Amino acid sequence: MADLETTTVSTEGHVASSRLGDFRLTTGADGDAGPNPSAVLLADYAACYVSALRVAAADAGHDDLGEIRIEAEADRADGVLDAIRFDVAVEAAIDATDANALAADALDASHVGAALREGLRADVSVETDAV
Repeated sequence: MADLETTTVSTEGHVASSRLGDFRLTTGADGDAGPNPSAVLLADYAACYVSALRVAAADAGHDDLGEIRIEAEADRADGVLDAIRFDVAVEAAIDATDANALAADALDASHVGAALREGLRADVSVETDAV
């Protein structure tokens, strides 16, 4: 049995409805029916990165980062994701060297990041004591 399962249905055009457990997500290539799939991928990557950052911080002895906010953006070339950037704001006051090390560890631990094609990883900047 698979670890993850989803059912995606499209009855016409470029709109698709996916069932993920008890949740539904509607996407549309033109953004009218829901976010486009690239935007969903960007949000998924940022959400995964938040979890990876919290794990990396806990492993390094920083148990409470407080609120984490990621402003994520991506560039596309010919419709294909070409570059991703995360501006990360962390509520906790952490030394800049530690924050950058945690940011790098989180990139390495992100499951969504690992699933992206080689060479497409987020360029991350971190600001602490910020939220």
